[in-house]
Parts: sequence; structure tokens; C-alpha cells
Amino acid sequence: MGITINLTKAKVITKDRLRVERKPLLAAQDVLFMKAQEASSDTSDIVTEKNRLRAITDDVDDCTTTDQLKALSCEE
Repeated sequence: MGITINLTKAKVITKDRLRVERKPLLAAQDVLFMKAQEASSDTSDIVTEKNRLRAITDDVDDCTTTDQLKALSCEE
């Protein structure tokens, strides 16, 4: 009997991993956003990056293999 992987559970684990991975990245973007606002600078790139980080867990739902799940990362 071989090893069977529950893809549903693997997706939950991957979402949790990505949330931990993106937390410091979002915090860094928050700092950049506040500094840009204080300097009356354009914040559109920062907002785009924050939205990308927030949406990263949505990519998990489209995965059909564990290799796809492993390849997901918050890094660009």
C-alpha cells in the first residue's frame, strides 16, 4: 500500500504556510505605504503588491498537484 496524499488537507497546509510567509512582507509594505503617504508620493505600486500578497492564497485553489502547491511562494 503506497502513500496517499489528501490534496484538500495539503491545500489547507499550503494556505497556512503562505499566510506565515506573507505576514512580514505585508508589514513591510505597510511601512512603505505610510512613508509614501507622508511624502505625498504615489502609492499605486505598493497597493498592487499588497493586493498580490493578499490574493496569493487564492492560487492554492487552482492547484491540482502537490508539486504545484510546493511551488507557490510569496516571492515574485
